[in-house]
Amino acid sequence: MNMLKPLLLALLIMCFLPFMTASVVQDFNHVERCKDSLYMGTPPRGISKSGLRKICQRYADKPRYVTLYDPEDRIPVYSAYTFKKTEGDRRVDYPWMYEPQLAEIDGNGNMMPFPTGYLHMKFEDSQAVLDDYSDVVLYERGHLNPDQHQSTPHDRAATYTLTNVVPEIREFNIGPWREYEERIRVRLNNFCRGTAFIVTGVTTKGNMIRRHNQMRVGIPEDVWSAYCCTDYDRNSPHDVRILFPSHAAVAKNAKEGNSVTEMPVQELEALLKFSMNYGENLQIFYDNCISPSPLPSYLQHTI
Repeated sequence: MNMLKPLLLALLIMCFLPFMTASVVQDFNHVERCKDSLYMGTPPRGISKSGLRKICQRYADKPRYVTLYDPEDRIPVYSAYTFKKTEGDRRVDYPWMYEPQLAEIDGNGNMMPFPTGYLHMKFEDSQAVLDDYSDVVLYERGHLNPDQHQSTPHDRAATYTLTNVVPEIREFNIGPWREYEERIRVRLNNFCRGTAFIVTGVTTKGNMIRRHNQMRVGIPEDVWSAYCCTDYDRNSPHDVRILFPSHAAVAKNAKEGNSVTEMPVQELEALLKFSMNYGENLQIFYDNCISPSPLPSYLQHTI
């Protein structure tokens, strides 16, 4: 009987180990500070495809942002992060990483650099790997959480995981979408006084990158993004003020006809719901990122 007690204790520890250490979680609130990347600690609702995995993107023993990941298409559905004020310079010398917890329980929960040698097939089964992008001419690895929206070296390095990127047409990635990311960087740098929360995601229509005659990585049809900043400069010019507390954008992941269209978040949600097969109750930000107003209610519509 005494010999059974250590065995039972070990089994109990193993049962609870995923909730204590793994970065692939049942709920974003289960990991310390993971929910800090989400407005009011609440993830977007209404995305109901089965089999999606919630990743608390952890680098150097610290949660950096969160990702809803589709292991079937091997791309993120969205990444949600807090914007950090930055000069916007890009760093491309960070190593590309993968998420061990999609395939097995790892001891510390951190993303890991791809090894120079063999990577076990179980990791390729659960996520994209570097070989999926190596021979693809049309597509580049496009960040959903871009490094130029982060400031510290560790936060920037954490964006270089394949669980945060999707195949983007090169002309789109380095053209209209990069210009949009820079426009948002400047806007939030200059006019957001508090914390800005950003969610960037994709829609797909079934097209895939193939490797060795196998369907490997989903190709986004559209890329969309939305930000929420309730503490903003209320003395900013009118054409800027109307873009707060929240605003959104969407664009086609294409070589042509790929211009970025900005719109209110609710308009983006309607587009995603009715044209792109998202759930009827889709809501990107809790309570629609309602901004607390310092003015009486009868004056709120005059600003």
